[in-house]
Amino acid sequence: MAITAGMVKELRERTGAGMMECKKALTETNGDMEAAIDLMRKSGAAKADKKAGRVAAEGRVIVALADDAKTAAIVEINSETDFVANDSNFVEFADAVGLVTLKAQPADVAALSALTLPNGQTVEENRTALIAKIGENIQVRRFQLVHAGECGQIASYLHGTRIGVVVCIENGEAEMGKHIAMHIAASRPACVDESGVPAEMVEREREIQIDIAMQSGKPRDIAEKMVVGRMKKFLGEITLVGQPFVMNPDQTVGDLLASKGANITQFVRLEVGEGIEKKQENFADEVAAQAAAVAAGN
Repeated sequence: MAITAGMVKELRERTGAGMMECKKALTETNGDMEAAIDLMRKSGAAKADKKAGRVAAEGRVIVALADDAKTAAIVEINSETDFVANDSNFVEFADAVGLVTLKAQPADVAALSALTLPNGQTVEENRTALIAKIGENIQVRRFQLVHAGECGQIASYLHGTRIGVVVCIENGEAEMGKHIAMHIAASRPACVDESGVPAEMVEREREIQIDIAMQSGKPRDIAEKMVVGRMKKFLGEITLVGQPFVMNPDQTVGDLLASKGANITQFVRLEVGEGIEKKQENFADEVAAQAAAVAAGN
């Protein structure tokens, strides 16, 4: 029986398991949904499934760089707590995933999950086994591959284990590339220069500034002239080349690059947990709820 994407989706929704694990179970049971669920429970995947719904907003960013500094992989792998993020089993898994990502250069996370690690398990099999062993939800969340051009090289920087940056620099030294990567880690630019800023972002900010100016009683034509300087400041704040360099705020990153005849063609910055909504726990409420549950049991 052909295993469709819809079947995999349904099993994933019912169990909370990974896509590759669901597809494997359906294949082994010839598409029988209930049998696949039973098989996953028997194989130990059920233990992992119970944890799949938990928020995994901690973890670490891994950067794997090729020996010739022409290719890099930057990967985010999540856990529920920073304690597990520093566990030797988790660290070993994360490092292995980073290296296999660099070597195989998969198209997406699904393809990455199917890759085989040095221990003979696929990434997905290893992830599921690690969940069962450690007892926390673990997710390979995202990755990006960066390729330097013929004249360029890649520099990287890890700020602890939570922020990773890779930078592709042309006609510049690796040390300067690393310093700029450190700047990106600290200053979070949106893109390299104005050409990379989405037109809708520029227009939205422009309309906001015009509206602010008109609230002071200025007609629109005057307000449009007033916001020219504000828009220049806005673009300087969000672009790498327009930002004051963290190691020398008297010059912009663009000025530094120009003085060395260098150029940044691309950068990637990943921070653990970006965009993941963390559950906010109130300790007092939690204790009160537990006390009420105990009282009710008595």
